[in-house]
Amino acid sequence: MTSEKGPSTGDATLRRRIEPWEFEVFFNPGELRKETCMFYEIKWGTSQKIWRNSSKNTTNHVEVNFIEKFTAERHFCPSISCSITWFLSWSPCWECSKAIREFLSQHPNTTLVIYTARLFQHMDQQNRQGLRDLINSGVTVQIMTISEYCYCWRNFVNYSPKEETHWPKYQPLLMMLYALELHCIILSLPPCLKISRRYQKQLTFFNLILQNCHYQTIPPHILLSLGLIR
Repeated sequence: MTSEKGPSTGDATLRRRIEPWEFEVFFNPGELRKETCMFYEIKWGTSQKIWRNSSKNTTNHVEVNFIEKFTAERHFCPSISCSITWFLSWSPCWECSKAIREFLSQHPNTTLVIYTARLFQHMDQQNRQGLRDLINSGVTVQIMTISEYCYCWRNFVNYSPKEETHWPKYQPLLMMLYALELHCIILSLPPCLKISRRYQKQLTFFNLILQNCHYQTIPPHILLSLGLIR
């Protein structure tokens, strides 16, 4: 049901929500904004209560900020599990991926799921290996879909009255292109997605460069969904 009043004034997360324009500029997969924004959720044990908040880059990357803040403020009980979900505007760089793995190795009862709008400097081999290492260590990494964008809008954005379902509608094709590139990273394939900026960096262009190894290795249903095979 569509909200008639936007987020309730009694909503405990209201002061931690970002403005609609911030959501649009940070999470638009067609733009390459430098800074990173994170939404996160934390659940402890079997409790149904979810702690939500948002964070942005400072002098450190947002992932490191989260880890430092979380470990400083929380006391970990070995017998209680902790589930963390991140929604990131950029995927972690290789250094953040390493820091995340170290954090999780120190807290084995903690699980992490990452949804990301874009892949950070995905042509860089260290970043690609960092994401593979994250996934191999048990972290779930996925590209945000329409479902995640809608979820973030409702739970992390201070949307206007009657605007619950009016979140920015980004092109599904861009989400699919990033998802294809993530498959290439996971499968240790060469990059297939080239992103470039032209005309004084006012326009962003996405180009697919597929090799035989991509056609031979990427699951057919993914290629079919993009119209790359029949």
